[in-house]
Amino acid sequence: MRIFGPEPLFRDRRDAGGALAARLERYRGRDPLVLGLPRGGVVVAAEVARRLDAELDVVVARKLGSPISPELAIGAVTASGERFLNEQLIRELDVSEAYLNNVTVAEQREARRREAWLRGNRLPPRIAARSVIVVDDGLATGATMRTAVRAVRKQSPARLVVAVPVGAREACAALRAEADEVMCLYAPASFSAVGSYYLRFEQTSDDEVRRLLQEFAPAASSPSAS
Repeated sequence: MRIFGPEPLFRDRRDAGGALAARLERYRGRDPLVLGLPRGGVVVAAEVARRLDAELDVVVARKLGSPISPELAIGAVTASGERFLNEQLIRELDVSEAYLNNVTVAEQREARRREAWLRGNRLPPRIAARSVIVVDDGLATGATMRTAVRAVRKQSPARLVVAVPVGAREACAALRAEADEVMCLYAPASFSAVGSYYLRFEQTSDDEVRRLLQEFAPAASSPSAS
C-alpha cells in the first residue's frame, strides 16, 4: 500500500493482495483456504493464497437488483441458496414477495452456472475444520460478502476471516457479527467507489478468474513407474 495524496491507494489488485497477505502471515502453515469473490476479488485472493502457500477457490454470490434499478442491490444470494436481504431498503421500495422470489431464483441459477464454469472439473474444497479467508477487492454495502460468509459458516470452518483492502466502515462493522475476524486495511470515514482506492482497477474477466483457479489447482498425481 502506498500513499498518494489524501487517500491511501493500491497500485492494483495484486498489490492489495500482497498488503493483505502481510497482515495474514500467521495463517501460513495452518492449511488455510482462501476464497475469492468473483471477479476482482479472486485476483486479490490469488495473491493472498500465493504468499500464504494456501489453497485457492471461489465463492459466487450474486447481487439481487431492485425493481427500479438492477444496479441497486436489495440483497444477494449464493450458489448454495444462502440469501441476505436489505430489509429496510426492501420496505422503502415496497418490493413484493413475488419479485424477491423470482429474482432470487434467477440469480441463484446464474450463481450455480458461474461457479461450476469457473471451477471446471475441480471439486469444491473442504471447508470444515479449516481456517477460511474470504477475500474481495473492497466492500461498499457488503451484501455479497455477508451472503458468502453465511454460506461458508454453514460448512463449519475452524475460523472464518473476512479480508479486504478497503471498505465502508458500516459494512466492515456489520461483518464483525458474521465472521471471527475482519481484516480491512483501510476504512475511510467517507467512502467512495471501491475503484477510487486503486491506481489501476481494470475489469476482470471470467476467463482470468478461471485461469487463476486453474493455476492453483492441485497437480495430478504422476503415474507410477512400471
